[in-house]
Amino acid sequence: MSGILVGVDGSGHSTRALEWAAREAAVRHTPLTVVTVYQLMAGYGGGAVGYVGDEELATEAEAEAKKLTDKVLAGLDRAPASVTVRGVAGLPADVLLSASAEADMIVLGSRGAGGFKRLLLGSVASQVTHHAHVPVVIIPAENF
Repeated sequence: MSGILVGVDGSGHSTRALEWAAREAAVRHTPLTVVTVYQLMAGYGGGAVGYVGDEELATEAEAEAKKLTDKVLAGLDRAPASVTVRGVAGLPADVLLSASAEADMIVLGSRGAGGFKRLLLGSVASQVTHHAHVPVVIIPAENF
């Protein structure tokens, strides 16, 4: 999966990241991959711990991400080369880093739906920027 990978979680920050990534993918005429993660619990060893029903919740999150993606794409003058939307159950930073193995770039909002409002850079964005092997673009808050 070459192209641009963008993580979305339904927050305003991730919507702005999706808008930027979609425009950039259209300009570059490259594929766009939209990933949303239904967050699992982290176990004592640091890995994800899943429960019955997590995959169904990831599928629901994917459907919501697809609606958002369709809305964003409808507002563009031109479209990316292709668009893929994936919903995955896991730990967000781990999923994004794994998914980016073949990507050319990762795009994230500066903060997501969870966490502490006082953080300027969310924990997922921080982990991805520190561990990614491809360029990472962090889209700041609108009023930043």
